[in-house]
Amino acid sequence: MTKLYQKSEMTFVVLWIVAYVVLTGLADQLSEAVGIMKSVTAALHVGMSLFLFFWIRNHHLSRKYGFCRPEVPAGRFLYYAPLILIASMAFWGGMKKQFAFPEDALEIVSMCCVGFLEEVIFRGLLFRAMEKDNLKSAILVSSLTFGLGHIVNLFNGSGRDPASTLIQIVFATLVGFVLVWIFYHGKSLIPCILFHSANNALKVFSAEGSFSPQTEMIISLAVTLVVLGGYLFYLVRAFPIRRESSTVQ
Repeated sequence: MTKLYQKSEMTFVVLWIVAYVVLTGLADQLSEAVGIMKSVTAALHVGMSLFLFFWIRNHHLSRKYGFCRPEVPAGRFLYYAPLILIASMAFWGGMKKQFAFPEDALEIVSMCCVGFLEEVIFRGLLFRAMEKDNLKSAILVSSLTFGLGHIVNLFNGSGRDPASTLIQIVFATLVGFVLVWIFYHGKSLIPCILFHSANNALKVFSAEGSFSPQTEMIISLAVTLVVLGGYLFYLVRAFPIRRESSTVQ
């Protein structure tokens, strides 16, 4: 794996994306066959997360991929308040009072690891692999690939209909642009991982709201466009793209 990385970072990250998507789909099917949802998937995601974390650390790539404290004070990023607001949307319809065990626990573990894996893969590996050649393309591809990748929810048995999948794609794309901007300028992937993992995991505790599913989708889309769109506008104005003299190694 190290030789592949040294030969071509782009090939390395493409293989990770394919492995993540394919293995997750297979693990979900195996979990369903076992009769305990996310049982195999959670184990897979934990294993992949640990492997990727220690591989990066052991090869002295922690700073390159943002395993460090942010170089920009949180206040410059508005204390990440828009991201906290977005994560809190999971509770707007109420919270579950009872949780199934072990399914919910496995779901939380899996979702936290998904936050880690997707940030490292899309904001870390993919962005860094492209950044050295074309920064704007790296930002665009990292964000769009992450957003459009959620189209697999139409085929993986998640039960999502086209409308909700489209909203998820819009949400993920906007999140992608916001987080890659934070990572590039703050030099740390930690805030991105924390938000992504929390946003995923908190949905396990989300209860159905009093509105119809269609109304909830419209509200979710409106809030997403206003909050994340406004936050991205602020970030672009506060942190314009200025190509650095050298790429982080």
